[in-house]
Amino acid sequence: MAGFLEGLKITLKTAGRKPVTAQYPEPEKRLEVQDRYMGFPALTWDTDVNEPYCTGCMVCIRNCPTQCMSAQMKDNPLHAEGKSRRRKIIDEFEINLGRCILCGICVDVCNFDAIEMSHEHELSKYERNGNRVDLPVLLDMGRRYQKSTAWQPRQPEKNSGVPPPPKEPAKKAEPIELAQVSREAVEHRKAVMRARAKQRDGSAADEGKAPPEN
Repeated sequence: MAGFLEGLKITLKTAGRKPVTAQYPEPEKRLEVQDRYMGFPALTWDTDVNEPYCTGCMVCIRNCPTQCMSAQMKDNPLHAEGKSRRRKIIDEFEINLGRCILCGICVDVCNFDAIEMSHEHELSKYERNGNRVDLPVLLDMGRRYQKSTAWQPRQPEKNSGVPPPPKEPAKKAEPIELAQVSREAVEHRKAVMRARAKQRDGSAADEGKAPPEN
């Protein structure tokens, strides 16, 4: 009897408490995910030059343990126009989210801040291959993630696509002005040099003469 009353006491105590269980099917009652939550991978967007951070280097694809990614790069047209530092840019990118195990290795090995684990997790489909997402979808996921978390690149100076400012042209060396010498000074200098030459020739001739016999 005592145990029954004790249990009834706990039941009555919690009966008026506000529910803590989130009703998942109802969007307005869902809990917000934390910033550290790791959802499906997404590609980030460089708003400074209006292009993806991804250059299609394939590092994430080679390191993916489930091989759920595929990509293809191309020459960056903005680089040819001088509007971007990136010589190569991603052309095609596909991830099979049905095979992704959310390990985050692709984020760890990326050197360009191009891929992040987003907050996307409600991507269930009725088709077996319905979870294959292409480049536009991945970039859209990335934009939502960047906006919701105020995302900033880890290495902004290294991975920014903004081209460096043009180098200033080298300054031309100013011509050296030669001192003007009067004609009289030049003639005087020549006369001195001739006198010294004659003096040296006379000394050499005196040294070459034989000494007089006694």
